[in-house]
Amino acid sequence: MNNFWKSQNNLHYFNNSAFVICKTVMYAYYSSVIAKYFYEVIISDNLLDEISKYISEDCVQRIGEKEMFIGIDGMKEHLLALKKTYHDYTMKIIRQYEVDDYVISEFIMKGTHKGEFLGITPTNKVLEITGVDIDKIIDGKIVEHGGATNTFETFFEHHLIKSV
Repeated sequence: MNNFWKSQNNLHYFNNSAFVICKTVMYAYYSSVIAKYFYEVIISDNLLDEISKYISEDCVQRIGEKEMFIGIDGMKEHLLALKKTYHDYTMKIIRQYEVDDYVISEFIMKGTHKGEFLGITPTNKVLEITGVDIDKIIDGKIVEHGGATNTFETFFEHHLIKSV
């Protein structure tokens, strides 16, 4: 499916490193690799034309116990809005956990605050925002996405917002 992952004669290649792995472990590892590649490469490099390779047409966003359809177009809209605020933002996955079809990715997002966000005027400061994404991956695509970021903690630390 993706050019960063190849299999031949029970040897599996990722970034030109070969290894042998059983199918069960390979599937779990493959899901976390998909999530990591999606965030660190596809999103960080703003490769919006590649999103349909990683996001299901039926993708939903989970917020608490609620589900909302976003699909490929909704994910693109979300990413475009982020790029308006942080034009150069990148994501780095620092930890991942897997449970069944779910991949939990802890990340650091780093970008220059160049666009307005919730009425906060651009500061041109480079901000680092930590967060967690929870993705359900079926057949190599994200079918459910959710998560949270520590945006307000970062804004408070940089004196962009004040306590009431």
